[in-house]
Amino acid sequence: MANVNPYGWIDSALSTIHRAGWYRQTRLIESLHENTVTINGKTLINFASNNYLGLATDWRVKQGAIQAIEQYGVGATSSRLVVGNYELHRQLETQISAWKGTVSTLVFSSGYMTNVGVIPALVGSRDVVFSDRYNHACLKNGIKLSGAFLLEYDHINYQHLAQLLQEHRQNYRRSIIITDTVFSMDGDIAPIREIMNLATEFNSMVLVDEAHGVGVFGATGAGVIEALGITTPLIQMGTLSKAIGSLGGYVTGDFPLITYLQNRASTWIYSTGLSLGDTGAALASIDIIQRQPELRERLWQNCFLLGKILGMTITSPIVPIICPTIDRAIFLSQELQNQGFLVPAIRPPTVPTPRLRISLMASHTPDQIYQLGELLNKLLQGDSFN
Repeated sequence: MANVNPYGWIDSALSTIHRAGWYRQTRLIESLHENTVTINGKTLINFASNNYLGLATDWRVKQGAIQAIEQYGVGATSSRLVVGNYELHRQLETQISAWKGTVSTLVFSSGYMTNVGVIPALVGSRDVVFSDRYNHACLKNGIKLSGAFLLEYDHINYQHLAQLLQEHRQNYRRSIIITDTVFSMDGDIAPIREIMNLATEFNSMVLVDEAHGVGVFGATGAGVIEALGITTPLIQMGTLSKAIGSLGGYVTGDFPLITYLQNRASTWIYSTGLSLGDTGAALASIDIIQRQPELRERLWQNCFLLGKILGMTITSPIVPIICPTIDRAIFLSQELQNQGFLVPAIRPPTVPTPRLRISLMASHTPDQIYQLGELLNKLLQGDSFN
């Protein structure tokens, strides 16, 4: 056999990524403050973060992490089923259950690990999954790992979902409908009430991903399910790393479900428990979210203000500005950065169409919102966007 470099294909693959305009690289964050970030010595107003309520830098959340580390140490040191299960984990799971109005909760080391562990535990090769076409990658990958038959319905189109259920549900043992509640790149909201009605009609489970809903929606910030007043049993997944400002994921629901997942979700069984600092931070943050609704009020005021300036309806803190080409999205992002605003260009394959993704935070000032909005209006003259 010829002496061929077995890794030589990587250079070719990278060239292809460059030509497609898909090449991405990390930014080095030198400092992070309430609503600004410093990159390469330049301080930018941060419109790129999922830290919707500004709690990732809140002194009380940081103190929660410090106290947890001082009491227990840094790492959980083992899987939860061996010697990695701490009182703080129990407190956090109890707190989430009370907040979400559920019976039991299981905390994972990340939101991604939650979905890729929970979905394969619930369905397999004899089952069918009905999934929104724009669901997050971790949901899609969890479905792939499950081996279940996948049927994607058109984005937030419950009529198409109903059609697929009518045609295919009877052919499979179990069925589950999976959807984000708030879509991470489009900022729109899933038709949860209609989905729940269809689930009842077709005897299907429902799993909702509240990653971008928790902290933002609902009277206590518990998410879209709380905001809609839905009490029908379902499987709620969420993260501790967006509005909550820490790290980790969770799944919450009825006691038999959570007990089953403790025994079947491989990413929980075989993974070291959530670090104690992250657990302590999440405990403090969720307490603040419930006691200070003014944080959500301020966030929504910022959403309404930007919507008014741009002349568009904003339904969540995630505001996509659709661009005609990848190059245009990159150009606009760079122009905004030149003017002191960090707004990322999101490109395929992450999304089907290139865009700017604006993330609003409660800590943004009205003046910062006005400056961004007016600059965008100037840059977007001649562009069409949603």
